[in-house]
Amino acid sequence: MQQPTHWIEHQNHRSSHKLAVIHKPGDEPGLFWLGGFMSNMCGGKAEAMEALGQELSLSTTRFDYAAHGQSSGDFRDQTISSWLSDAIAVYEKFAEGPQILVGSSMGAWIALLLNRYLLEQGQPPAKALVLIAPGVDFTKRLLPHRFAPEDFTKLETEGELLRESRYGDGPYIYTKDLVEDGNAHSLLDQPLKTGAPVHIIHGGEDPDVPLAHAQEIYRHFLHDDARFTLVPDGDHRLSRPEDLALMQKIIRSFASE
Repeated sequence: MQQPTHWIEHQNHRSSHKLAVIHKPGDEPGLFWLGGFMSNMCGGKAEAMEALGQELSLSTTRFDYAAHGQSSGDFRDQTISSWLSDAIAVYEKFAEGPQILVGSSMGAWIALLLNRYLLEQGQPPAKALVLIAPGVDFTKRLLPHRFAPEDFTKLETEGELLRESRYGDGPYIYTKDLVEDGNAHSLLDQPLKTGAPVHIIHGGEDPDVPLAHAQEIYRHFLHDDARFTLVPDGDHRLSRPEDLALMQKIIRSFASE
């Protein structure tokens, strides 16, 4: 596992922790990685993004949210708000000039929230957003179809629910705070407006984020240049060589504009 090039002491509204960051300076536009739920910055897609950045002499930034990967923190203390706060802290320290936000699964949700934050602060939006297997609004839109009624009862009474991961990296921890906070950050109750071009990549065999959900997200981009690429036999992780090559091709097209 690649070691961080930088550490950030950060305190969000939930905890104080150290964020592990791998930042490599380069030209514009920068490539900024936002990972998924219980993932880390050293996965295949993040490394493929960095490899493309090095090939094109672009700056690249990837990091681990609190309680993910090499960053410190207690997972049970974290929410969508706290991970967004982490992303903002890393972005404001390392992102110079226009950035292409590349978000995977939950990271696609964080990417959209980060871009919204930039607009609210009067800053330029991302140069582009590449959303891979986007788990936008997963606490509100996906978990109700994944959990049984007794699961929600346990979540309400005990404050958390453990579920084994199909990827062998579990159990995954879902807390009541995570779900309630995530629901407060819902984006799909109204049209999405990013001020940037958007490209969604989704696998037709994704067992975690249904194709219908990704298509619904796509239909919410009424004001932006949005495109959708379906990988018919792709799964949720989209980490096969051909998947990584597709991701790099799409990022390359935005970087050259």
